[in-house]
Amino acid sequence: MSIMQLTQTIHIMPPTQPRVGKRAHQPTLPGMEPELNIPPKVTNRQIAEVLSGIADLLDTQRGNPYRIQAYRNAARGVLDLPEPAADILARGEVLPIQGLGDRLRGRIAELVQYGSMTFQNGLCMQTLPTGVRALMAIEHVGPYTAIRLYEELGIDSAEKLWQAAQQQRIRHLPGFGVRSEARLKEAVRHVLQNTQPHPLHGAA
Repeated sequence: MSIMQLTQTIHIMPPTQPRVGKRAHQPTLPGMEPELNIPPKVTNRQIAEVLSGIADLLDTQRGNPYRIQAYRNAARGVLDLPEPAADILARGEVLPIQGLGDRLRGRIAELVQYGSMTFQNGLCMQTLPTGVRALMAIEHVGPYTAIRLYEELGIDSAEKLWQAAQQQRIRHLPGFGVRSEARLKEAVRHVLQNTQPHPLHGAA
């Protein structure tokens, strides 16, 4: 069974604890000291939305049902907390969420501290629809992009991807735009030119 290990980082806000670089050690002129700004606090709703979004992503990819349920239970548990999770973690306390594993606790702590969360996902290639795998053979189309094009636009072939790009439908998907649509159009143009004997309409 072919498993593709993928690493994703989800960002919800700038880091709440900026990392100190070399410039922080340089002397500062009087009156030019950096202003002390209170960093934004990650809310319980934001945490729950990230956890729920990961669960939906894993569900779309036909992932481990127990892992999917763990993320959804964690999202509900965060929403049920009587106070912000950020405040609980700031006191060095454990989040009072029943059934929350150590790995998910670490992910939530990372999200609260840095405003981002990184997780690995094993994607089983054989469980993906044939159309999704066909799209992944095109340059610039990774598994997540292929799944979104398949699920949201019904694209399951290079020909349909070309038509969608010609009709400017891809640019309207959240996270896409004119430039990403043009990049996909150029990539699929190369594929179709090598497989079809007749010139593509509008390829010039």
